[in-house]
Amino acid sequence: MKNNQRNKYLVFVNVGFQMAIIIAGGVFLGIWLDEKFPNKFSAYTISISLLGVFIALFQVIRSVKNISKDED
Repeated sequence: MKNNQRNKYLVFVNVGFQMAIIIAGGVFLGIWLDEKFPNKFSAYTISISLLGVFIALFQVIRSVKNISKDED
């Protein structure tokens, strides 16, 4: 396996870890806010978790674009 191919695989592994950290951070922040400011529907957990998912997806798209650009 070429060194360049290994680097691409490592980038994708890194993207997975970034997604997990961003989403988990959003969930834990939302839970903390819901405990601090109680509400009926766990609104902070739901909204911040979804925001974390969108941010993570944006990071994935940006990383894939950068990898594609490097191949050209």
